[in-house]
Amino acid sequence: MIHLDYRDSRPIYEQVKDGLRHLMVTGALGAGDKLPSVRALAGELAINPNTIQRAYGELEQEGYVVSVTGKGSFVAESGGQHDARKTELLQKARPILAELKSLGATETELLQLWRGDEKHA
Repeated sequence: MIHLDYRDSRPIYEQVKDGLRHLMVTGALGAGDKLPSVRALAGELAINPNTIQRAYGELEQEGYVVSVTGKGSFVAESGGQHDARKTELLQKARPILAELKSLGATETELLQLWRGDEKHA
């Protein structure tokens, strides 16, 4: 479900949040699906429940999750959060692409990256 990389510079809660968001965006978790309880997911990932709670809370603020008192957390209906996330990521990609271009990356290399062709990128 979610993979944690302890060598990643991002905090664990962000990795959990990004992993859950990825599952939602790709359709592995659909609108209305119940997320694992905080304790269950913390146990599965062998991390502190507060870390999961923080990830769930931020996903709720972003509009990806809806919490129902006494029932748990659920994947929210798809609204504008996908477009907002896409805009956010495009803004982050611009400086990276500009740097790659200045370092001499070719259009072919960037297209291979876009297509996910890791053998040649």
